[in-house]
Amino acid sequence: MNSFKNFAAFSLLAIWGCSTPPNNKIVEHSAKPTIPVNAQVFTTAKDTTLRLTQTSDVAFADFGQPLETQVCVFVDPTKTFQTMVGIGGALTDASAEVFAKLPKETQKEFLTAYYDAKKGIGYNFARTNIASCDFSSDTYGYVADNDSLLTSFSVAHDEKFRIPLLKQAIAAAGGTLLLFVSPWSPPAWMKDNNDVLHGGKLLPKFSQAWANHYVKFIKTYEALGIPVWGLSVQNEPMAKQKWESCIFTAEEERDFIKNYLGPTLRKSGFEDKKLIAWDHNRDLIYQRASTLLSDSVAAKYIWGIGFHWYETWTGSGMQFENLKRVKEAFPDKNLIFTEGCVEKFSLDRINDWSLGEKYGYSMVNDFNCGTVAWTDWNILLDENGGPNHVGNFCFAPVHADTKTGKLMYTNSYYYIGHFSKFIQAGAKRISCSTNRDKLQSTAFLNPDGKIVVVVLNLSDEKLPFQLSIGGKAAPVTSLPHSIITVII
Repeated sequence: MNSFKNFAAFSLLAIWGCSTPPNNKIVEHSAKPTIPVNAQVFTTAKDTTLRLTQTSDVAFADFGQPLETQVCVFVDPTKTFQTMVGIGGALTDASAEVFAKLPKETQKEFLTAYYDAKKGIGYNFARTNIASCDFSSDTYGYVADNDSLLTSFSVAHDEKFRIPLLKQAIAAAGGTLLLFVSPWSPPAWMKDNNDVLHGGKLLPKFSQAWANHYVKFIKTYEALGIPVWGLSVQNEPMAKQKWESCIFTAEEERDFIKNYLGPTLRKSGFEDKKLIAWDHNRDLIYQRASTLLSDSVAAKYIWGIGFHWYETWTGSGMQFENLKRVKEAFPDKNLIFTEGCVEKFSLDRINDWSLGEKYGYSMVNDFNCGTVAWTDWNILLDENGGPNHVGNFCFAPVHADTKTGKLMYTNSYYYIGHFSKFIQAGAKRISCSTNRDKLQSTAFLNPDGKIVVVVLNLSDEKLPFQLSIGGKAAPVTSLPHSIITVII
């Protein structure tokens, strides 16, 4: 297992790191690309020691009509699409509890690995849970039973582990980390099953109290020095889970947004907070989006539609086309990947190459379908894939051996880094295509005028190709089961 210390030795240049504008705002830039002369290539590949390693520099030369036998990746920076907001992961109770068990030096290594744009992979985006979720060591809330006025509201539980980690992550990211927050369940007494677990629904009589609860949470966190960029309405609103969960049909979520949550946010001065609806799988995303966004009152409060990837276990596949349908039908709304990980943790699989390949496959296709922000699930878990109070153990890009105090980096960390380290906030996706199915690609124009091209190879073949831009091309090689980032 490659450690972060080995990764840091690669000395990647600061100029290629992610950056986030101040004041929690994403600024669109009008930078134009320069005529390509040369490019840097960074590679992560199976059965090699390459992990985000700068492997070569390549030079561009005149390039005419490609032959049918030539493998090519074509980039057109004159055709631009969505503007990127950020890439990052969730700072859950589980991540915070594991982090607190680590030696100070390992904590520093961890924060550098994720949030330092020069030595790490430059995360600039984050998620955290409102009250408990499955990746908490226990079930907890912030208000006493039947306190519909929320006078007892307190986040004292979070102040032990999660809030300290959030503050350190913000500092490690340079002082700005865009954060959205998500509830897994209202308090039990607000629900028809009187249980924060096992689904159930919000009782209509507590709709306003629950809307006030979001505002109370945001105000409390911001008073503690943790700015909140946005929020989602409900994590996985169509999943009855053995852990914290709550069911909202599309019509119920629509009506809660337009009659309670949306107006409450505005009345509280939080109209700038980005409201994310759905926050569940790609399989039902169009049905949910069309129900919500076809209502003009609900739609005016909604910034974007969030989605996960866990539909794979239902047999419905990754269904990237559903994202395209939403973007086509509602082009003024944003797509945001709000959660994903590989489930069923086993320490024996810590070096499984497919872990990272799933991330690469999802990220290339999600971005090409219009996604503006991408959020991994837990940024850190222990050697058991937890802690988790219902035994739902999963993989994270980084695991800690709490017995030795050492970190274990899965290849997922490096695959995500091929995007997060190089694609800056405010970058615009540009046109990119390949002429072979075995190569998948996406490309961005950064605010500084640099072009970032990511090429994914899930095959067993070594594939040399020509990277073609504006009548010029450079020779690049994609190794078997690899991901490369080219900076031009």
